[in-house]
Amino acid sequence: MPKGQCLCGAVKFEARELGNFGVCHCRQCQQWAGSALFGITVPEAAMKITEGEDKVGTFRSSDWASRSFCTNCGSALWYRFDKGLDGKGNYEVPIGLLDDVSGVTLKREIFADEKPACWSLAGDHERLTAAQTRALFG
Repeated sequence: MPKGQCLCGAVKFEARELGNFGVCHCRQCQQWAGSALFGITVPEAAMKITEGEDKVGTFRSSDWASRSFCTNCGSALWYRFDKGLDGKGNYEVPIGLLDDVSGVTLKREIFADEKPACWSLAGDHERLTAAQTRALFG
């Protein structure tokens, strides 16, 4: 069971199940993560915050999603496609917070047409435009 934590260790969690690994290139993720969000899905029922729940700050970044961070060190903790319901939805956890991601492979890039032209990700995986992403997730 992979464990994860923020930079300072104030917030720690366990991911009892890992879903798909994907990359989001939308402008909000670029601003929040400083680049693309390299995130892995942790189903809502599989996430357990083991320390520092009181150090989790949450910002509603749109009508359909929220983003959480450590109030101590500022690390991005997770994005939640919560459809406007605070505290609901699966977690999209930055992959670098997890201690073990062996066997994980990139499945999809979303908002691929919003990616900066100065770099690209190699490999044969799905690449969805902004329009395709919005059509998929509503």
